Amino acid sequence: MSRACPALLVSAPASGQGKTSVTAALARAHVRQGHRVRVFKTGPDFLDPMILERASGAPVYQLDPWMGGDDDVRARLYAAAADADLILVEGVMGLFDGAPSSADLAMAFGLPVMAVIDGSAMAQTFGALAHGLASYRPGLHVQGVLANRVGGAYHAGLLRDSLPPGMAWYGALPRDAAMALPERHLGLVAAAELADLDARLDALADALLAQGPMDLPPAVAFEAPPAPVSSVRLDGVRIAIARDAAFAFLYPANLDVLRDAGADLSFFSPVAGDPLPDCDAAWLPGGYPELHIDALAAHDDLRRDLHAHVEAGRPLLAECGGLLYALDRLADRDGHEGAMLGLLHGHAAIQPRLAALGMQAVELPEGSLRGHSFHYAQATVEATPLALASNPHGGPTAEKVYRRGRMTASFVHFYFPSNPGAACRLFLR
Repeated sequence: MSRACPALLVSAPASGQGKTSVTAALARAHVRQGHRVRVFKTGPDFLDPMILERASGAPVYQLDPWMGGDDDVRARLYAAAADADLILVEGVMGLFDGAPSSADLAMAFGLPVMAVIDGSAMAQTFGALAHGLASYRPGLHVQGVLANRVGGAYHAGLLRDSLPPGMAWYGALPRDAAMALPERHLGLVAAAELADLDARLDALADALLAQGPMDLPPAVAFEAPPAPVSSVRLDGVRIAIARDAAFAFLYPANLDVLRDAGADLSFFSPVAGDPLPDCDAAWLPGGYPELHIDALAAHDDLRRDLHAHVEAGRPLLAECGGLLYALDRLADRDGHEGAMLGLLHGHAAIQPRLAALGMQAVELPEGSLRGHSFHYAQATVEATPLALASNPHGGPTAEKVYRRGRMTASFVHFYFPSNPGAACRLFLR
């Protein structure tokens, strides 16, 4: 059994070419033409999906054959094809970078590729680069290209005319600060922090629509996945989840795993000083606690609530930014420091350079889980690790996982669909 839906994977020769801006522009332009658009992001990422969700008007899920497995990817594409007029998948890094790469994903699921190429310093070499992307791997279908950061109509014409025969031209986007998506450490500025985000997205869509109506790409048939099986239930378990500007890194798929297991989810804001909701378990996800040190340090009531929660033997998961909040003290990049929760003895400071990056697999008493690590924090934790994660690609990042009672703390962002049963067990006493 299969479902067909027009689909396109948006990739590029390298990071920094503007994949997110282009994917957002395509999504907003098609929505404005009356199409129902579902967008996915390849690989582990929290910030790009926030932008893409605003552009498309629908939640953005991850597609990652390593973190979730092929069946997880297949299930998400098959479900989206049931009600979407267009599926867009934003790739990660360059088209052939990583293992698995965006090209691997495209070939495994029959996705045609549109390459985004920064044309700002190019003329006819643009066509040679497009030809190389299209011919590098036999069987990969690079359907066309879109030129980004173009100087004007004449420049766009030079780029278009350089393309090899049979390669589609998807148009051009200009160099324009009004369309740019601002960045900081860890990536793009979060969507909720950009007051003019919709204006930027509309400007991007306007630039595409000014070149003519946006046609839908060819339909792709997506096969039905096997039914997922998990025997671990969370019926009646109340889970309190921090969610605000400091703790915003939440995969929608992770929330789905908990809800599908029967959990009752409630959300609270540590930055705003919300009390800990009445709960059986709690979750402090990743985010930017370093940007809200004073607000987090000021709320003694929540600190007392979380100490009582952990001391009572109730589960608490603290991931990355949540781990930083769980320590005694945290300093930002300028050295400004504040007292955090003190649930795990130690301190951390944000460094000017990346401290850790890579996929992570870890064996816990609850089962094996996969995820990733990406942070600028250097932490000293005064505790013996429960487990040490491993990097499947042999990279240097291997994060430690700490355990205090039923509190689990680590820099790893776990992807719950990698093992729903193990993830649910983290929230059981």
